[in-house]
Amino acid sequence: MENEIRVAVSRIKSGEAPGHENVIEDITVGIDFLTDFWRDNYLKDYVPAGGNRIQFITGRKGSGKTHLIEYFLKKSGNYKKVSFSAKKVWIHDFKEIFFEVLRQCDIEAVISKCCQTIVKELGFETDRFEGSFMEFLTTQGLSDPITKREIRLLLNKMFLQNPLMDNNFANACALLAGGQLGHPLLEEPGRKAILGWLSGSKEVKLSTLRNLGLSPMRIAKHNARHMLRSLVEVIKTAGYDGLIICVDDLDVLVSRDSLEEIRYTKLKRDEVYESIRELIDEIDTMRNVFFMFAFNRKLIDDDIQGMKSYQALWLRIQNEVKGNRINRFSNMIDLDKLLVYDVESIIELSSRIAALINSASENKPAQPLSQITAQELLSRVDFSELSLPRMVVLTTVEQMEGNEYGF
Repeated sequence: MENEIRVAVSRIKSGEAPGHENVIEDITVGIDFLTDFWRDNYLKDYVPAGGNRIQFITGRKGSGKTHLIEYFLKKSGNYKKVSFSAKKVWIHDFKEIFFEVLRQCDIEAVISKCCQTIVKELGFETDRFEGSFMEFLTTQGLSDPITKREIRLLLNKMFLQNPLMDNNFANACALLAGGQLGHPLLEEPGRKAILGWLSGSKEVKLSTLRNLGLSPMRIAKHNARHMLRSLVEVIKTAGYDGLIICVDDLDVLVSRDSLEEIRYTKLKRDEVYESIRELIDEIDTMRNVFFMFAFNRKLIDDDIQGMKSYQALWLRIQNEVKGNRINRFSNMIDLDKLLVYDVESIIELSSRIAALINSASENKPAQPLSQITAQELLSRVDFSELSLPRMVVLTTVEQMEGNEYGF
């Protein structure tokens, strides 16, 4: 645990989220009113009942965007949760987003839960056997044609009769589910071919898909959103409340850092904006899904390369009505404006950072900021490139120069 805390402290100092569930909760100050609002107004009832949401989060460097995502996911409950950085995954083509979502969701684990539902509908308990369901039925002398027919009917009802699922995707899921149940039998090469097709592998031949009863078509930009909608339906069928997709570091679109793994040309940047625009326009065709996009304010402030350069998108996400009151229903949340800190909250945040550092050190080198220092930070924040939380963290750590952590 001590090593994990040391890693978390190093990440916090470098401006990253701590990356540890317990640490995230221990140092969180001032954002519960926002995450609790999303949970109570969207995640509890609205999204599980078939609703959807697209949320944009912005703020200066160190305002807590990634921290907010991790904290929100931790408190989100019975959802399949996907989170990735636009610095690591290409997002100009929606199929790349779909492949990443599918990878993190673990489609076979989701289908396994669907199989448990089928087993229960047939009157059996899943904890009564090991191996496939069909093997268990054989040992009980129950693998008769009538039972096999019931299994096929339930698979058909669960997947193929769902009008919101792509027929090819539904067929693939039914085949994978049959393979797990033991009927209809799916050989290992067929299973690998289906999983390869779903993950976008070009090694899977279209003739192989045809032999499995699937249409010989690949997942591409034009059908990726429909495939994602189908995936959400399977996730819902498996017993989850829905799917949460968080895309962080969207500001990489306007980054000029030559060391970035992914760099966007103007063409690809516009493709990202168009893809998000299409998602906004078609969001009502999707159920049980919550999207969150997070980015530095420079993606808005940059008139040449940022969102404002693509008016079709900007007109859809800008806050048309502005006022002094906090609007948590807004599609665009600016953490620098929404999260209002005072001297007391600054000292509380500093105290939590210091307590985290001291928990992994016998010398207890960290001390919370004084009231005078907190007041100074508060007076300087409007003129700084850094957000207030980042200034608090750095100032707290700077008081420890020369300690065992090497700060």
